[in-house]
Amino acid sequence: MPRAVILTALPVEYLAVRAHLTNPQEIIHSQGTVYEQGQFAANGQTWDVCIVEIGAGNSGAAWEAERAISFFNPDVILLVGVAGGIKDVSLGDVVASTKIYGYESGKAEETFKTRPEVGLSTYGLEQRARAEARKIDWHARLSSVPSPAPKVFVAPIAAGEKVVASVKSDVFQFLRTNYGDAVAVEMEGFGFLDAARASQQVSAIVIRGISDLIDNKAETDGEGYQEIASRHASAFAFEVLAKFEVNLQEGNKSQWTSQISHTDSKRKRLETQRESLEDEWNLRHKKLQRLRQARVTEAAEAVKIQLDAQIEDEERKLQILEKALGSIEQSMR
Repeated sequence: MPRAVILTALPVEYLAVRAHLTNPQEIIHSQGTVYEQGQFAANGQTWDVCIVEIGAGNSGAAWEAERAISFFNPDVILLVGVAGGIKDVSLGDVVASTKIYGYESGKAEETFKTRPEVGLSTYGLEQRARAEARKIDWHARLSSVPSPAPKVFVAPIAAGEKVVASVKSDVFQFLRTNYGDAVAVEMEGFGFLDAARASQQVSAIVIRGISDLIDNKAETDGEGYQEIASRHASAFAFEVLAKFEVNLQEGNKSQWTSQISHTDSKRKRLETQRESLEDEWNLRHKKLQRLRQARVTEAAEAVKIQLDAQIEDEERKLQILEKALGSIEQSMR
């Protein structure tokens, strides 16, 4: 049975996702994380789906994604919820990520110089999202379809640590100037995709419903658009899951041939993953050393604060990579 993990940040998002599952049962991780595990059946296939509410923020999303991947070993991991619309989209529309910009990465000088980091969605899931975005099949998973009917955009999203609540804000203007192709903004997607990238056996994508258009956020929340956007994002996410094909091991060969083939291919795949992660670890470790050296020689307090944040972020990423490498080494024994 294929398995998916779905992360949400808010209770309203969690409930919208949970509504698509049958027989959800609570599972508690040894570190205390509370999941629910249920089933989702569609197109002659039944998925084992594990869901969790993680709270806001990229750092938390990264840790929770890494933990869920290690714990459940899923085929697919999704981040589903709401976002603010930056351009092109309307309230209730859905955005599936091609990539997530980590827009807060950069260097604080007289003016902030961007050094954007990018999390990429898995190609297969992005392609499935594009295919479903051209159809209206996913509307059948809604209890009612509003007029005008919601659209789906497969496009870049920006993610940071701030709630953007005004189109006149410096952050909004910064996004429009430096990330002109991003159609939505949120707070978890970059950390989520960054963690998923370290586990190359899992397919990952972010799916967001548009709950506000930056201005008048309190008013649109009061009108129930967080609930509407959550339901729309969940409906599209499960339509993508229903149509997504996972390459499972064929069982019609002899046991001996299957075991040999599976062992050889698995080891080669793990060796490739290990080499890729080791290369990334080396690059990030060198970057961390440069940041620490710059922190020692820097005099300006504002720049020190920025460097401290970058150092903390790189340390977190190195820890995620080290855990992933440890997991691979254990699998290869």
